[in-house]
Amino acid sequence: MSVKITAIYGSPRKDGNTDILMQAFLGGLSAAGISAREIFLRDLNIQPCTACGGCAQTGCCVLRDDMDQIYPLFETSDVIVLAAPVFFYSFGAMAKAMVDRSQAFWVRKYQLKQNMNSARVSGTGRGIVLSVGGSKGKRNFESILLSARYFFDALDMSLAHQLTYSSVDEAGAIRRHPTACSEAEALGREVMSKV
Repeated sequence: MSVKITAIYGSPRKDGNTDILMQAFLGGLSAAGISAREIFLRDLNIQPCTACGGCAQTGCCVLRDDMDQIYPLFETSDVIVLAAPVFFYSFGAMAKAMVDRSQAFWVRKYQLKQNMNSARVSGTGRGIVLSVGGSKGKRNFESILLSARYFFDALDMSLAHQLTYSSVDEAGAIRRHPTACSEAEALGREVMSKV
């Protein structure tokens, strides 16, 4: 079975904690004989949604930038993995801009009632979130996970798994967590049996 997996790095910090988690996840995938397409948001130019309503008629965003590279992956991926840190109890600007620009897909699905894609059966796509936050707060990941749930829903996918780790702040600190990297690797290794 050929499965298409897209791994999206949502942190502005290269080799930061969510990058490390993603690499562990991809290591597990590789061990299972599966590869993924990697996208680094920090290397792309993605404008924020301007709420112009331009997508209302066609379900396509009228802004032209590097989201044009990502939209086809939204349509064809069976699994999308988003690794992003918590900034002020929410997604950081780069990940949030990408999420907000999925409004065009929400319009397609809920207003225009269009078939989302022809690459996979409707509703079978799965989303995964890997996230790290410096706060010890009990509600550290509530906003990210709620946003992720609706983001994936707009793509006609469901949030299937999340790995979240609090009290991890300085670069590389996730490596000292007793289970984080091994859990991410295990999820990558077993992801196809879990989605």
